[in-house]
Amino acid sequence: MAKTNAIPKKKRGPPATGKGLQVGERWHASELAAIDAWIAASNDKTLTRAHAIRRLVALGLRGGAASKATKRSVRSARAAELAAQAIDKMGDTTANAEERAQRSRRLTKGPEEFREVRVDRAKAKRSVR
Repeated sequence: MAKTNAIPKKKRGPPATGKGLQVGERWHASELAAIDAWIAASNDKTLTRAHAIRRLVALGLRGGAASKATKRSVRSARAAELAAQAIDKMGDTTANAEERAQRSRRLTKGPEEFREVRVDRAKAKRSVR
């Protein structure tokens, strides 16, 4: 005769969530070292390797659009730097340093009167008083 009030045997481990698909992957030692270095740089003591890999994948997938904007800003900063260097080479050496800096800034940013007219730049935010 079978028992009717039998207690089911407990399963080991945490309860199944039913979310996500487990993916197994082999990692080279250099890749694991890079991931561990990223974890150490994040200053998050609770970050595990699995969570770090998920975050890095998410950053990589999200990075397509963000990286173009970053590249654009880096290129524009580099162009401004090169323009300032060229202006410094051609500038008046008899003027003092402050005057040369002011002239260089005026040439790279454009005259104040025309900054509002530029359509290729976003309008500067004005503080409301």
